[in-house]
Amino acid sequence: MAGTDKTKRDRPRARLAGGPAVVLVDPQLGENIGMVARAMLNCGLGDLRLVRPRDGWPNSAAEKAASGAGEVLDRARLYDSTAAALADLRRVYAATARRRDLIKPLVTPRAAAEELRACAGEGVPAGVIFGPERSGLTSDDVALADAVLEVPLNPAFASLNLAQAVLVVGYEWFQSGAAGPGRRLPVGGTRPATQAEFDNFFGRLEAALERAGFFWPPEKRPGMLRSLRSLVRRLDPTEQDLRTLHGVVSALGGAKRRGGETEEAGGGEDQPGED
Repeated sequence: MAGTDKTKRDRPRARLAGGPAVVLVDPQLGENIGMVARAMLNCGLGDLRLVRPRDGWPNSAAEKAASGAGEVLDRARLYDSTAAALADLRRVYAATARRRDLIKPLVTPRAAAEELRACAGEGVPAGVIFGPERSGLTSDDVALADAVLEVPLNPAFASLNLAQAVLVVGYEWFQSGAAGPGRRLPVGGTRPATQAEFDNFFGRLEAALERAGFFWPPEKRPGMLRSLRSLVRRLDPTEQDLRTLHGVVSALGGAKRRGGETEEAGGGEDQPGED
């Protein structure tokens, strides 16, 4: 459907208006990536992140299919893992019709758009992850998200291709305009934790539970980890919350408290990697 206003074509701010990141995990065909870029530009979205594209990157087929949306492809960033692509985000939605075995909030694109607008108003970076065309997101990918985003369609035929799914989400974002009520964001000296901060804490928690022999029997370890990650994510932790939880892990790991300060072999109360 044609309808580009050529008087605005060369105005970058009119073409790309920020918005949430679109993260494609293991996309298979370059053509699909190009059509996603076109859908994004339709809705003023410019932050495209690619995780392990099957046919490599850059991709000439993607450029052809983008049909004028090459600037989105030019800005696209490449990652070797989903966690790396989400590291700077503080709110993440997993677009999937399969809820797997995880307990997570379920939102429609319209509800997610309101929450994403609220995030944008607070300067909170956010994004939506989409899985590969054939299989969709894995349980491990969904576990990285705060909520599941599901498009309410005919239950007898709810299948969407990748570009269609991105367009539905992008359209609701574009139409949502000013920030809606959405999810309440923390205020007063703290902020939502980033994905990298969450992964840092969860890695430490996993190591502590491993030392304590929590993962038994061994074959249930992957499912136990996903359930734990999903549980902690539902708490919607702030940066200060994670600092508190780091302290809890330190104490349970045998830290000794002296004069109001915690000491622990190998690094005290600080998070791994912090000065």
